[in-house]
Amino acid sequence: MRLRTLMIPFALVGFTLTVVAVSEGQKPDPNSELSRIIRGYQIAPVKLIKKGRDRDLLGLGSYIVNAQSGCNDCHTNPPYAEGGDPYLGEPKKINVEHYLAGGTAFGPFVSDNITPDANGLPAGLTYQEFKTLIRTGHEPDDPDEILQVMPWPIFKEMTDRDLKAIYEYLRSIPHAEPGP
Repeated sequence: MRLRTLMIPFALVGFTLTVVAVSEGQKPDPNSELSRIIRGYQIAPVKLIKKGRDRDLLGLGSYIVNAQSGCNDCHTNPPYAEGGDPYLGEPKKINVEHYLAGGTAFGPFVSDNITPDANGLPAGLTYQEFKTLIRTGHEPDDPDEILQVMPWPIFKEMTDRDLKAIYEYLRSIPHAEPGP
């Protein structure tokens, strides 16, 4: 019997580490982080680079990006492939060709390409730069400007683990170019 082990830290008095083992075929508690990780892998619309990645963070990041944060809605242009727009009553089909490559206009603003660059960095940002951007709304290359469309005032409330998971996911998707 194969076991899947997930380490979940809980802050009590000090620090306690709880290890959860789930046998293969057994379903985890639907409210657990493990169920979110599994679902994240199920809903990832593109092939993921898993080698050298933290698999738990990768699955959790996919869940946050694809099931909670709606990143595709702004960072993919258009967000849905032809014939797959759920807002038109069609079965949902993500535009994987331009997945998270930016290019959506919001008045004078255009969403950024958040896929990995040639160095494997999402949007060309290190994790620390990404975290600062999400926490403050200030881009590293233009610190005097504040992002106007990105919902960073809400996302900044995420835990460091959630932000690390999002970053791990973004660095594990294929690079894409913006749509028309």
